[in-house]
Amino acid sequence: MRNCLYDFAMTQIVLTPIGRVRSNVTASKEDYWGNIVSTIELENEQLESGALKGLEEFSHVEVLFHLSDVPESSIERGGRHPRNNPNWPKVGILAQRAKSRPNRIAATICQIIEVSQKSLTVRGLDAFDGSPVLDIKPVFSEFLPDKAQIKQPQWSHEMMEHYFQSDI
Repeated sequence: MRNCLYDFAMTQIVLTPIGRVRSNVTASKEDYWGNIVSTIELENEQLESGALKGLEEFSHVEVLFHLSDVPESSIERGGRHPRNNPNWPKVGILAQRAKSRPNRIAATICQIIEVSQKSLTVRGLDAFDGSPVLDIKPVFSEFLPDKAQIKQPQWSHEMMEHYFQSDI
């Protein structure tokens, strides 16, 4: 077995966005993302024109994006009540999908609507207009666990009840 010393304090990761989200959602929104249609416009400097080729054969993508509108001062590094709701237990920030995470990275699985040479249109992306996109990955069924095997606390079901529903 090899010993490896890793100094986390000395490590810096620099990410350059590959695109930007274009959406009509520009303000704080908690629920009803189900019918939101967004377009991810690719950055010319980061990707060549063939980067999306073949993606039209998939039904869904996972989009990783930066929550750039979340101020550094609101970052949570410990625990809190999800959505600051005292009816739900106080849990660590890594036990919830809150936007005030230390690196402000979000990941969402979305339905593909249209693929063009330099853009991708999706449904159900919970990102605000202008959000920097860090990566796009096709969803393979082999990466998804059987839903019957997923375990999560009751408060999370309550919190997500309307999250991906269509706006009323």
